[in-house]
Amino acid sequence: MLPIINSKQPNSGTTIFTVMSVLAAEHNAINLGQGFPDFAMDEELTGLVTAAMRKGYNQYVHMNGLAALREQLAEKIRFLYNCKVDAEKEITITPGGTYAIFTALTTVLQPGDEVIVFEPAYDSYIPTIEINGAVPVLIPLTFPSYKIDWELVKQKITPKTKMIMLNSPHNPTGSVLSEDDITQLRSIVKDTGIFILSDEVYEHLIFDGLQHQSMLRYPDLLERSFVCFSFGKTYHCTGWKIGYCVAPAALMSEFRKIHQFNCFSTNSTVQFALAEFLQQKEKYLELGPFIQQKRDYFASLMQQTKFKALPSYGSYFQLYSYEGLSDENERELAIRITKEYGVASIPVSVFYKQPTDNKVLRFCFAKKESTLEEAVNRLIRFR
Repeated sequence: MLPIINSKQPNSGTTIFTVMSVLAAEHNAINLGQGFPDFAMDEELTGLVTAAMRKGYNQYVHMNGLAALREQLAEKIRFLYNCKVDAEKEITITPGGTYAIFTALTTVLQPGDEVIVFEPAYDSYIPTIEINGAVPVLIPLTFPSYKIDWELVKQKITPKTKMIMLNSPHNPTGSVLSEDDITQLRSIVKDTGIFILSDEVYEHLIFDGLQHQSMLRYPDLLERSFVCFSFGKTYHCTGWKIGYCVAPAALMSEFRKIHQFNCFSTNSTVQFALAEFLQQKEKYLELGPFIQQKRDYFASLMQQTKFKALPSYGSYFQLYSYEGLSDENERELAIRITKEYGVASIPVSVFYKQPTDNKVLRFCFAKKESTLEEAVNRLIRFR
């Protein structure tokens, strides 16, 4: 008799991102589905990686991350958010932002704990909660603005509520937290034992002069938070899979107990390069305006199509409504557009646990202008 796996994720299959990317390749479609740039990253940074390799920086660095990199991150946090972080005790370098999120959830959650998750939600959140034996408490963002209904949040808080998960700028919608959201959040968690996990991988990709409402700005929120970031989104190197987590020393100590047995050391060569590159503040300060130009250019092109834009204030993404254009559900239409018109997108319904169909698709605009132009030329023909 062969052993049988009792699956921890019996309802999970291949992710929609893989499905749509394979479909795009099969039909020679332009892939505006997955969130990765198709333009070259900064040559100086890639040069620093090469130089680090040649200097012999190819062996393990400290489990918590290269000290020089953590020190540069602490300086960045001080500069951006007026927040003093202990580089030694409160920052850990991780193999990607998703890994940081997984580790933070695994650090905190026990079977039966409840975690408030706002939908649509990045696809790793709910499976990770469930793998840890906890229960996702799903709250829909208000359509079409995708704002948080804080009164509903208050109703969903129970003695079992262990954590609230936030994501701003938001994937997939491009919405961002406001100062009022922070006020409401503060009121809800005050004098409770509720943790916050803040997914801030798009911290620099925020538009229209808005301020990123990081948990790092607010000491009373940071004291209960794990804040997760991604170098891949900041420097257009998503394939490097390198990120970091910031948390108070007591929380980070527990985070590292999980981290040490899952990833002894994160890519060392890249850390040496990033430690030097981070000293140039202008490199990350110019990212928001750079990506906003791409959002604006894509939006101007899309006015030639029948799709209606929903506001995007950050991230790589903008949602477009096809309400009144087709009765097909989002997945059906995304597949048809890929096959018939040669443009891959992502149906927003896949970011919900329960079926939903608001007639919106997610497009990634972090592409070369020529890529966006060709994609829209194809979408103009849509009917």
